[in-house]
Amino acid sequence: MSSTADWNVAPYFIVDDVVTTANYYRDKLGFSYKRFWNDPPSFCMVRRNGVIIMLAQLEQSGVIRPNRTVDPEHGAWDAYIWIDDADTLHQEFKSKGVKIARGLIDQPYGCRDFEIDDCNGYRLCFGHHIEGR
Repeated sequence: MSSTADWNVAPYFIVDDVVTTANYYRDKLGFSYKRFWNDPPSFCMVRRNGVIIMLAQLEQSGVIRPNRTVDPEHGAWDAYIWIDDADTLHQEFKSKGVKIARGLIDQPYGCRDFEIDDCNGYRLCFGHHIEGR
């Protein structure tokens, strides 16, 4: 069975405050959202250029566990997001005061990328393919 449809993925991040986090993604990272689910709000999906990140707030707080807290030696990402221009996005984030965890670098795996930490400590890496690699 084969299909020509693209596959997508939506990371699911557990956060202490879904409204604050959704607004951070909107105001600092350029994502948008249409609504919150439940009363009080406990779920939201933020979107930018086809990328969706699900944000969920549990009744108990303090259960956030970014991958890099489990693997601090390697600083593991929670999501790698392929984009078309890492340099432009890096500059946009810097101008908005986003915490850059690692600046732009050309990687041996053929991508130019950088890392940020969101308001909950989740680490996202944004990168584009380098031509000819």
